[in-house]
Amino acid sequence: MQKQNRARFPFVYLNIATTADGKLAPANRKFVPFGSKRDHDHLLELRTEADAVMSGARTVDLFPVNMGPGPAKYRRMRLKNGLAEYNLRIVVSGSGSLDPRSEIFKHRFSPIIILTSERAPESRLKKLRALADEVMVCGGKEVDFKAALSWLREKWAVTRLLCEGGGEVNDALFRADLVDEIHLTLCPWVFGGRNAPTMADGRGARTLADANQIKMKSEKRIGDELFLVYEVLKRARRGI
Repeated sequence: MQKQNRARFPFVYLNIATTADGKLAPANRKFVPFGSKRDHDHLLELRTEADAVMSGARTVDLFPVNMGPGPAKYRRMRLKNGLAEYNLRIVVSGSGSLDPRSEIFKHRFSPIIILTSERAPESRLKKLRALADEVMVCGGKEVDFKAALSWLREKWAVTRLLCEGGGEVNDALFRADLVDEIHLTLCPWVFGGRNAPTMADGRGARTLADANQIKMKSEKRIGDELFLVYEVLKRARRGI
């Protein structure tokens, strides 16, 4: 039964770069790139294995990202992997408050899908529908990721989904027990700060039983960075 239920959802893997103390950005919460060129190349390599790339609205609004596959060599890698040359792009915004001037909307090489909730007013939904190829409302006060990912698999044939954050999107996916794998780059910086964002912000786990347990699959050191891959153990496997 678990295998049948799991087949409803794409394989979800996260790509995250953190400081040595687990932060995504300084205490002012304004992200500044701190990973190496190798870390950036790693991000593009991971995209070559994904049907779709997903990110939160804050990341899309604040940075000039288009969430595409990158230069021609990575597009060729996608074709070699049996995928479309350009990946689907998915933006999560529970309130529907995306900036229509964001960089992603200036690049129309592949469909853009927006996942939102009933919290988004109709006026915002109307604007988003004019920007995106499809807007999916799933969930009441927050996005229902189980419903959303099941829909992505059925409607858009997404079997592998790469999530690039931020911390609140990651946390929601963890709480829904939807994450299969984590690709973590540990970078040689220390930001500190109790309010600095982490790889899984949001509500978090209330108890140890609610937490996600992970198992290391591989590790590689390149320069002063560690590239780690973890399998996320499903709660059914842990007897929960």
